Amino acid sequence: MKFSSFLRVHWAAVRALLVLTVITGLIYPLFIWLVAQIPGLHDKAEGSIVSVGGKPVGSRLIGQLFTDASGNPLPQYFQSRPSAAGNGYDPLSTGASNLGPESMSLLNQVCSRSVAIGKLEAVDGSRPFCTGGGVGAVLAVIGPRDARGAVIHPTRVISVNEPCETTSAPFLTSYEGVRVECAKKGEDYSIGQMVPIRGAAPADPVVPADAVSASGSGLDPDISVAYANLQVARVAKARHVSPEQVRDVLAQYRTGRVLGFIGEPSVNVLQLNLQLDRRYPVTG
Repeated sequence: MKFSSFLRVHWAAVRALLVLTVITGLIYPLFIWLVAQIPGLHDKAEGSIVSVGGKPVGSRLIGQLFTDASGNPLPQYFQSRPSAAGNGYDPLSTGASNLGPESMSLLNQVCSRSVAIGKLEAVDGSRPFCTGGGVGAVLAVIGPRDARGAVIHPTRVISVNEPCETTSAPFLTSYEGVRVECAKKGEDYSIGQMVPIRGAAPADPVVPADAVSASGSGLDPDISVAYANLQVARVAKARHVSPEQVRDVLAQYRTGRVLGFIGEPSVNVLQLNLQLDRRYPVTG
């Protein structure tokens, strides 16, 4: 190839690079930025940041924790739902726990959270398939099995989530005529058939599902109306106001279903708490 042809080819490549750089690196980003300034889009483009006294305190689109330095819920604030994103509501670690519906770890999490919320809100924290101590009510049933793998005649039954070191007796005394043992730490009971026990808890627990389970993103900024109503008495007491006064503020931040039929009514926790701070600040 002649030197002149070499220069023409490479000069054409350089010009194409410069043109594409200007278009994709300058013009296109500038165009998107200008579109983002259109009324109605500007707030979303800026991340829906909420400021107090000129200082950003959060986003309406990303949840956050309202706890003290030790992770304990602050009584004067409505609490968000659990989060599996990092240490909780970490935008850089967004995601779910990936625990399936038959996961014993997930069941234990749900049970322990339900008991904790029951104590915090002074309500019944029991729920189906959970023990009173806040672990999954699951038995490992050992014995001969039929062709489908189900145990025919139990010879040994163990409460797998309750080690003997933490309880004096299992949540159930007997199962199909066999005495229930409490699990011993370090022993493997995987040979047994895992049988969840529903228990006597009501089918519709007082503590709602979103209070004990994380969202798929781990960043959900909203809670259900049921979970918000559950917290009214505690928040009112901490702020020395009546529950009716708190409910009036709550009603302002309750949103309905999208298009009237998609999803469920919800409450934005950050906006609700900030409005409570403005109207009924905690002093002393």
